[in-house]
Amino acid sequence: MHTVESGGRFVVARGDGASIWDDKGTRYLDGTAGLWFTNVGHGRTAIADAVARQLSTLAHYSTFGDVVPDVTLELADRLAAIAPVAGSKIFFTSGGSDSIDTAAKLARRYWHQVGKPGKTIVVGRQKAYHGMHVAGTALSGLPLNRENYGELMSDARTVAWDEGKALLELIEKEGADTIAAFFAEPIIGAGGVYLPPEGYLHEVRQICRDHDILFVADEVVTGFGRIGGAWFASSKFDLQPDMMCTAKGLTSGYVPMGAVFVSPRVAAPFYEGGAWWRHGYTYGGHAGAAAAAMANLDIIEDEDLLTHASRLEASLHQHLSPLANHDLISEVRSGMGVVAAVQFADPTYAMPFVKTLRREGVSARAAGNGAIQFSPAFVMTDDEVEQMAASMSRALDATAS
Repeated sequence: MHTVESGGRFVVARGDGASIWDDKGTRYLDGTAGLWFTNVGHGRTAIADAVARQLSTLAHYSTFGDVVPDVTLELADRLAAIAPVAGSKIFFTSGGSDSIDTAAKLARRYWHQVGKPGKTIVVGRQKAYHGMHVAGTALSGLPLNRENYGELMSDARTVAWDEGKALLELIEKEGADTIAAFFAEPIIGAGGVYLPPEGYLHEVRQICRDHDILFVADEVVTGFGRIGGAWFASSKFDLQPDMMCTAKGLTSGYVPMGAVFVSPRVAAPFYEGGAWWRHGYTYGGHAGAAAAAMANLDIIEDEDLLTHASRLEASLHQHLSPLANHDLISEVRSGMGVVAAVQFADPTYAMPFVKTLRREGVSARAAGNGAIQFSPAFVMTDDEVEQMAASMSRALDATAS
């Protein structure tokens, strides 16, 4: 807050495609698609028009109990049809943090319902980010996000982000009969863009099966095409998650919305046993947001943006990887999904570098421990990626000098 007060604000006034403009009319390539979310690009009037039509008909109505707006039901059916696990149920939220908290609560409630109330521990990974609500903060593998709040959840644990044996050691220590769920981002996002080591995702998924622990895929970032070539990383890697948390790309950020995909295994005790699950959000399944999501999904399908995401994945890797040779950079993490991170050898360079990069016409952000994050809209061209990399190189030279 004090930094903003002393250094001024970067006021974004409009956007179109893969670019944004500030309030002075200066154009920037949007290197982060807002905050990982503008998958279809800025300025999509088709989404705005769909929302306007819906709001003029029915803005929203409660989705508690047996009530549902027609467009929300239509969206739920559409999402169930592309779910990584056939027969999944869809629980709508207002965003990614809601989705994580929902999954954490449902995991515990599920085990209670099937007669194993002792299974309450939820497990996250180092470097991981799972939103800013209580459960997500407690699950965070970023110490700075947890500091100075006291103990938010006594039964949240953290293991190493890159080795399955760390999860096995925790299971041995705590006992499988106490662990409810393991949360994993297929690609660690806000923690610095860390790609999973080869075989890691399948290893931890099998560990969860072997020890009867729910596997929750956090696809708030990777969902709806950002993995490249597939709707979800869980589909691409055949993870068959017990639950999958989504948001961002569901509406491309045009209206806030999230969704938790709940596998038949987790849903069954509530549908078959008649148990109540007392959980929900006023704006969960918001009709206007559902209209935005439907229009957004139409664009992704009609313009084959899943294929474009694969092209962009390769283009980011091609043009950003050479920056690893710069004296200020220790590594570039890219090559899986429409995400990349350029890591400073000295992490303290990252925050001020964001402003240096803006002067070269690119808007990006610092993430993790001293990295610059890239996660552009799927409509960004290869030429624009090349421009973005060239701007990054010039900004690095300016910083070095």
